[in-house]
Amino acid sequence: MENISDFMPLSNDWNKERLATLKHLFPDLFTNEGKLNTDELKKVVDPNSVSETERYEFRWFGKSQAKRNAFTPSNATLIFDDARSVNPSVSENLIIEGENLETLKLLSNSYRGQVKCIYIDPPYNKDKDYLYTDIWKQDTKGYWEDAGITENGVIIDTATDSDGKYHSNWMNMLYTRLLIARQLLSEDGVIFISIDDVEVHHLRKLCDEVFGPENFVAEFVWQKRKGGGNDSSYVAIDHEYILCITKDKNSHEKKWRIPYEEEYLKRYKEEDSISKYYWDTMAREGLQSPIIFDIECPDGTIIEKGKWQMAEKTFLVKKDKGDIKFIQNKDNGWTVMHKVRKPDGKAFRSIINSITNSDAAKEMVEIFGADLFDNPKPSALISKLIYLSTTESDIILDFFAGSGSTAHSVMNINLEHQESNRKFILVQIPQVINDSTETGKEAIRAGFKKISDITIERNKRVIEKIITKKKTQKPDLFTNETKEDALKGLGFKVFKLVKSNFPRVEYAPDPEKTDEENIELLKKYISEKEAQLVSSFNRDELMTEILLKKGFNLNYTVALHLELKGQREGKIGTYVQRIDIVRDGEKEALICMDEFLLNETIEYFKKHINRKFICLERALDTTKKYNLKHYMGDNFIAF
Repeated sequence: MENISDFMPLSNDWNKERLATLKHLFPDLFTNEGKLNTDELKKVVDPNSVSETERYEFRWFGKSQAKRNAFTPSNATLIFDDARSVNPSVSENLIIEGENLETLKLLSNSYRGQVKCIYIDPPYNKDKDYLYTDIWKQDTKGYWEDAGITENGVIIDTATDSDGKYHSNWMNMLYTRLLIARQLLSEDGVIFISIDDVEVHHLRKLCDEVFGPENFVAEFVWQKRKGGGNDSSYVAIDHEYILCITKDKNSHEKKWRIPYEEEYLKRYKEEDSISKYYWDTMAREGLQSPIIFDIECPDGTIIEKGKWQMAEKTFLVKKDKGDIKFIQNKDNGWTVMHKVRKPDGKAFRSIINSITNSDAAKEMVEIFGADLFDNPKPSALISKLIYLSTTESDIILDFFAGSGSTAHSVMNINLEHQESNRKFILVQIPQVINDSTETGKEAIRAGFKKISDITIERNKRVIEKIITKKKTQKPDLFTNETKEDALKGLGFKVFKLVKSNFPRVEYAPDPEKTDEENIELLKKYISEKEAQLVSSFNRDELMTEILLKKGFNLNYTVALHLELKGQREGKIGTYVQRIDIVRDGEKEALICMDEFLLNETIEYFKKHINRKFICLERALDTTKKYNLKHYMGDNFIAF
């Protein structure tokens, strides 16, 4: 029944719009029915005010703590490893060796909203799979001490059926990482997640919570093998799944399409100013639901109640455009033809059965001479997903990099498509290779100690192979003048996850001592920490940490901006202070990494208040800090 309110003009429902905006930014705060979960919202505003009793419909042990872990800041940094990098000056690709949750947190400042596609192949939660253990607490010792970082990697737990939190551990591990990964995706970004039938149902619910059920795209079925499996107790499982979820379906402007096969496209032989096409008859016998209308032919003949494959309105529009022609038959009848234009591509199918895991094993043998990695994914499989969902200059992220198939896939796409300059970011934990498996033994015999070593070496060899192929095909590309262009994109920078350069404040007063004694102990503690910073000071590493945490990406460039001369207080002679300019696309800042600032430097920035300036906190006394903050405001940043 209609109400009078249905006919009344109403202003915008601002509350509804605000809730829609909140859901777009934080879908994890809403239930699967789209209702705001006020308890989840309270946990964001004041985590200590909310009871740990879970009432949310999709619950598991440790969920609240996992969510808190995702949004606590990182006390780590990344340092450049030049020795293991390949052609770093001509490439924006990155391979990061380190625990992926901490790494994702560090990348979130610089790469938020910039990643177009994420592909991950996380642990499948089987008996011999390894799970990342997120046990750090930022208000006590911190991740680096709790996790017991060693030279060979981080602490890991195995999943066993006897563990009462078998599924919960796995979901907590993935939940924290997906929450941050969503922040890295662009609004039209997409994530693909490989999984098997053990956890696919949990993963689907997990993704609904993080991304919102309305952004689910597909559950691809990948036939990973053909034949074998006769030793299975019940059914030979030949497939795995790949979940596909977008960050925001409404941000996708065009349909996903893949190219047709060459054989199919041969029919499009004719071409006009718009596109290639072929002529096809409009009439179709046997149509279940033909569209019936009359058509007048050039001689005035009427084809009455013809059965056509398009609507009359569409026919008239095509006729006006010259896309319709009439052909007279021998019996003086007429055949109506229309132009069928070459399509942009065809829809991707939800079943992938042309690539198997044996292709991945062959790939490893071709690269290393042996199969030295358990269950790698074929690069051709990942290439299909990347090419489907990205364009020429997009960034692709894989934070469970494994053998490095994703990087291999990106470079293959760039090789096959001249206009493509896609870039990859890989993250792989430095996990010790398991010497109890045949592939692990092969890897150790080949000289590898950690999985991340394989990740890096694989793509180093892939690059060498591509360069050799290019040199054979076009040797003139590699002259001194053109070599840099020829190598563009064929390389990567390696970074390692390490402790922050800035000491953490972990001092706690001793209740057995007086206030005066505690103050003296605090002064001693601060002095020791400052000495620790000075003794381990590395200018480039410290600059990278500062810039990364201020939103500059890892491909920033540094150049000399100016040098200022002046007297250093308490020192004899003239000192030259270097001010660098750092650029990341359109973003830029001036930076000084000295342990002091000249008065001349202060005066310079008092006159250039619109430039962003970064320096060390320890380089400032109270007066200098006040002046810079007073004149420059938020453009002045001290670490």
